[in-house]
Amino acid sequence: MKLAYTAYDQTGQEVTATIDAPNAADATEALRRKGLFVSTIGEQTGQAAASTAPTCKVRSKSKRLKYLSGFMRQLHVLVSCGTPLVEALKALERQAAKDERWHQILVDVRSRVEEGVPLSSAMDTHPDVFDSVCQSLIAASESTGDLPAMLDWLAITSRKQLRIRNVITGAMMYPALLLCITVGVFAMVLLFVIPRFGDLFKTLDVPLPPTTAVLINTSAFLQSYWWAIGLLVGTATVGLMVWTSRPAGRRALDTLVLHLPQFGRLVRDFITARIARLLGGLLQGHVSVLEALELTKKSVKNYHYVELIDRAREAVIQGQPLSIAFKDTDLISPSVYEAIRNGEASGQIAPLLLNLSDFLDEDNEVVIRSLTSIIEPIILVGMGLLVGTLALGIFMPLFDLTSMM
Repeated sequence: MKLAYTAYDQTGQEVTATIDAPNAADATEALRRKGLFVSTIGEQTGQAAASTAPTCKVRSKSKRLKYLSGFMRQLHVLVSCGTPLVEALKALERQAAKDERWHQILVDVRSRVEEGVPLSSAMDTHPDVFDSVCQSLIAASESTGDLPAMLDWLAITSRKQLRIRNVITGAMMYPALLLCITVGVFAMVLLFVIPRFGDLFKTLDVPLPPTTAVLINTSAFLQSYWWAIGLLVGTATVGLMVWTSRPAGRRALDTLVLHLPQFGRLVRDFITARIARLLGGLLQGHVSVLEALELTKKSVKNYHYVELIDRAREAVIQGQPLSIAFKDTDLISPSVYEAIRNGEASGQIAPLLLNLSDFLDEDNEVVIRSLTSIIEPIILVGMGLLVGTLALGIFMPLFDLTSMM
């Protein structure tokens, strides 16, 4: 049977071609041995046929983690109790009946498993929920017979990621709301309140203090050239997006983010925790070091950390210790390097990396709350200064007018 497929190689490049195989499961396994991660596969009929799976995209990162966490946790409970995999998937399918998108994904996964496709291969057609790391860990556990334990670990990991994401969102929600209210009120006053007082002061021929004059001139400028400001902001936004989509721009932006005061350290610690968690989980799941590094690299977006993982991969290929790439770099703290080096020496690198990721996550939560407690009063002080400036600009001429009467 000739099957058409779309896959990604180890560099992340898309590959579209055909393969001869008895069925989709054998074809997927053959492509996996070649280092390809299958996205879609189906029988070729005239034109290359894409997978018959429903196109149910999950674009929200939080929604994906919620789906993944619930799926892994519930499937772990059912499989651990001795429930056959197909029956367990049917139970999850019935439970998700009210969520049409998630229900269709589960129906497709279950139908493929019923056809004899391994669970990891059935997940291939839904990479927006089951990413390459998840698929590889499930595939490794299927080959070793440790599927329940791996499902449990994936459930715990996805819950941790969701909790950290919720902590960040919750911590930034209040400062962001304050900032939006401040900017909105200031813009409304400049556009609708200040012009009225400007006309009044002009009619009364009142001498204007510098603060009032600046506010009136700023208001007049915004009313006359709001379209130019909007065009400038839109052009700058598009230009920034185009620039950062190119390697040089992306590298410059990633460099800037890593060196921001306070926030740069937090970003480095978050990325380090993610690398430690993924690499430790993959190694504990009996994935080879080279494949684990490749999968971890695909999950990291920062340009400098991608280069760091590439250097680690090259070191392993040349027969050097993994830790050698993490030495003498400001991307990884010396304590993390020492922990990795000692883990290699003791042969316990996977458990050590997982413990390290837990420690970093806990530390990052404390830092986030500390930064939030600093940002909130700064924004409140800024709001007070803006309100004070507006009040002075409006009422000072009125006080002068009263004193002259």
